[in-house]
Amino acid sequence: MNNFKPNIVIFRCNFCSPAGAGRALASKLKDNFYPRMIKTTCTGRIDPTFVVDAFAKGADGVMIAGCPPGDCHYVSGNYKAGRNVMLLKKTLAQLGIEPERLRAEWIAAPEAPKILLSLNDFVDKVIALGPLTAT
Repeated sequence: MNNFKPNIVIFRCNFCSPAGAGRALASKLKDNFYPRMIKTTCTGRIDPTFVVDAFAKGADGVMIAGCPPGDCHYVSGNYKAGRNVMLLKKTLAQLGIEPERLRAEWIAAPEAPKILLSLNDFVDKVIALGPLTAT
């Protein structure tokens, strides 16, 4: 299990997590996981089936990184995403996938250190859970 490097899919908002911040973070992330970043116009536009599909295609964990409540470029997209995450956690549990494998973070663009800490913490939790096995 020490050699386990989880596949992590990160759906990120284009406005709260600009590309430059992503490159800066990449140099400081732990070297113990395989990140797949998917840029979206808004986390509210993430169809819940995208998250389920990510797990079905081999993701060990999925993170959704969006704007803090009240700061959404599209006014209420992050609230919609928050509701979707709550429903997805219940759905994942019914599918036999630990809900802890899905995390949502609401982080403003200038808070790059916060996303770094959160992502590294998430990776540690996914490593503790181990690889996602097909049920």
